[in-house]
Amino acid sequence: METESEPYVRLSTLRQLHRVVADLNTARSLADTLQTVADGVVAGLNYELACVNLVRPDGDLVVAAFAGSSAAEALITGRVGSRASWERRLSMGCSWGELRFIPHTEGWVLMDDDVPQWHTDGPAPRFEDEWHPHDRLYAPMYAPTLGSARTGGVPSGSGRELLGVISVDRPRNGRHPGPWGQEALQMYASQSAIAISNARLRSNMQRALVRLEREQQALRASEESFRQAFEYAPSGMAIAEMGGDQHGRLLRTNDALCRLLGRPASVMRRYSFADLVHPGDIGTLLRTSAEGGRAELRLGRRDGTYVWVSLRNSVVADTADGPRFLLTHVEDIEERKRHELQLAHRASHDALTGLPNSAELRSRLSARICERPAAYAGAEQGAGYGGGFGYGAESPGHGPAGYEGYDSGGTDPAGSEPSPHPAYDSPYEHEHEHGFGFEPAGAGPYDHHVHVVAPSGGGEVDDGSKGLAVLFCDLDGFKSINDRFGHHTGDAVLIEVARRLTTGVRDGDTVARLGGDEFVVLADGLGAADAADLAVRLRNAIIPPIRVDGRAVRVGASFGIGWAECGMTAEEVLNSADQRMYVEKRSRAKAHRRAG
Repeated sequence: METESEPYVRLSTLRQLHRVVADLNTARSLADTLQTVADGVVAGLNYELACVNLVRPDGDLVVAAFAGSSAAEALITGRVGSRASWERRLSMGCSWGELRFIPHTEGWVLMDDDVPQWHTDGPAPRFEDEWHPHDRLYAPMYAPTLGSARTGGVPSGSGRELLGVISVDRPRNGRHPGPWGQEALQMYASQSAIAISNARLRSNMQRALVRLEREQQALRASEESFRQAFEYAPSGMAIAEMGGDQHGRLLRTNDALCRLLGRPASVMRRYSFADLVHPGDIGTLLRTSAEGGRAELRLGRRDGTYVWVSLRNSVVADTADGPRFLLTHVEDIEERKRHELQLAHRASHDALTGLPNSAELRSRLSARICERPAAYAGAEQGAGYGGGFGYGAESPGHGPAGYEGYDSGGTDPAGSEPSPHPAYDSPYEHEHEHGFGFEPAGAGPYDHHVHVVAPSGGGEVDDGSKGLAVLFCDLDGFKSINDRFGHHTGDAVLIEVARRLTTGVRDGDTVARLGGDEFVVLADGLGAADAADLAVRLRNAIIPPIRVDGRAVRVGASFGIGWAECGMTAEEVLNSADQRMYVEKRSRAKAHRRAG
């Protein structure tokens, strides 16, 4: 490389080395840095050929850069040599510090391995240190350590990460490098390792920044998509806190939910769903799971009304370890609930008159009487029955003035089927829903049931006892009206009779249409005289003429009074009242019965 006895040559080489080392830090990418390393060997260290082999993630080494020969560069750049073959080479020949020199006398065994190589044939050396075309000189590059970075030297390669190998060939002076040339190549390899590590770091940072920017863009796009989906969703959505003192408080609501409840978003943030839910649905809300829970309940509007909604919950996290929030989807199901109530009403009510039908009548009657015979309930009978029958009336009305034994209950002012009045929520109603078996003695499920007992003497004599009266009503003369004037007139008569019956009973009593021209009235807490008086009043209410299409028609009514009692079935109670009705009908003259 140079004559060791000429200091000015060393100084020139040192200047060249300094210049090419400085160039290592100007490259912008890893590929540029690798090519700069190869070019620096040719330009600054006076070798005609230089090759940079870079360790890949799988451990093999790839020819990443070549300098000095375009033909050789085209032939071997990008080719891969196995790690095992390279480790074999780096353990052969002579060790010059960190360098590894394999003379041509030993290197012939490497001609057929898988390491990419470029060489030319030439004559045998004429003197001892002359360079032979088959000589090989390698400068391993190891990952820099703190000590090597601070001192500029490279400690022993044992145990350190191999980054790559610089392979040089054909020194321009045709000789093996002396101590100074070896030191210069070793120092250059050390600086190249630092430059490659820095380039990799920059490349990784750039990739990380690009990936981070993409992730942030994706996150912003996702957040924007969620915001638009949240804000412009056709159904209500809300985000609430989870955990802590403010658990359940609404943090954010969309326009659809605000419109549904008639409250602005700023006001909604003051509440939780527990503040808005109907008092009767609090238990439903509390039982609803946060993760995937569903519930149907009522939420309060600003005007004080309630709307039926379907809630669906899901839990979302702000970050991987950040706070969790409750995302609730609120769907307006008011119309569906209205239809369900209408269907339920149609199934249990007469389509013509709107009164409870036969099935509903039997259901209500069965709910009041149990299977336990009255003989076991005699001790439980009090002096009288207070309160109304445990079902709401079907239309508005007031008990007749001075009607003894009538205790007015609650009803729906609109006259439709009301929700159960609190006074009717007696324990036996709820217990009966589960069904009870007959237990003739001892404590049993009937212990809290208010047993129904008929007045003494079957209601024939008024001894002051009270019971559940069942008034069976059959219209007199209705068939002739139907035959003479048609079903339209007959239907109008039935509707008017239903209205007059409903008006003539207490709010807590039940008026039902059994079928055809038969009606049944259930009235609780009546004595024998009260029931007889009620039958007379209802008959007198039915007798007045009914005008249909400008024509006045009249019907009469026959009433049979039966008494419900525990130990009887609903059919037995109705049959008893029916039989009494026929007895009453036959006991009156035909002229008195036909009023139409």
